Amino acid sequence: MADGKTFVLVHGSWHGGWCWRRVADRLRAKGHTVFTPTLTGVGERSHQLSKDINLDTHIADIVNVFLWEDLRDVCLVGHSYGGWPTSGALEKIGDRVSSYVVLDGFVPLDGQRGIDVTNPDMRAATLAAIERGEAGRPPPKAAFFKMNEADQAWVNSKLTPQPTGVALQPIKLTGARERVKKKLYIRAPIYHQPAFDDAYERCKADRAWKTLTTDVGHDVMVDKPDWLAQVLIEAA
Repeated sequence: MADGKTFVLVHGSWHGGWCWRRVADRLRAKGHTVFTPTLTGVGERSHQLSKDINLDTHIADIVNVFLWEDLRDVCLVGHSYGGWPTSGALEKIGDRVSSYVVLDGFVPLDGQRGIDVTNPDMRAATLAAIERGEAGRPPPKAAFFKMNEADQAWVNSKLTPQPTGVALQPIKLTGARERVKKKLYIRAPIYHQPAFDDAYERCKADRAWKTLTTDVGHDVMVDKPDWLAQVLIEAA
């Protein structure tokens, strides 16, 4: 397809590139190019879990996809935690991104840390894992994400511990995210996360962003792949 677009889809905590399979299949079937990188220490890269992994590690994971694949004019998508490393990556490859989508995720501000803005339960779990000397924070069950029952066993079998170090490093932002011309925030409000409510309201009040809501759980790419694929094509 002459008008095929390029997508880089970045997963959230405990997940991996696997969670985008349904959306990626639908986008590719329509002639688009799709990359679904798995961040260091999770998913099929869970054997790399280490206390040395920090936010810069995950930012580099994304940046290197762009550099090694020579990507330009990309729709970059960050789900949940993915809003952190994608925001950081834009500082380095923002000129290669034509549209940016945050899917039920964080829109961090300069100097913030993940541990400071997540909900109290997640903060406590991260601190407890660090206290135990563990490199990763254990995943919750898929039901926590308000996921449809049919997919919960599959998702539970794929979730892996999230590196704790990524939540401890302050993010450095200089406005590259704001310079992306097309931006969309998608909120799944049945999943309780005050930080996402705040991000949604901030984006809704900013004319540079478009906003949408959806009626399924947090893992929209699993629960509603047809809808999400079409939304991403229109956002790109």
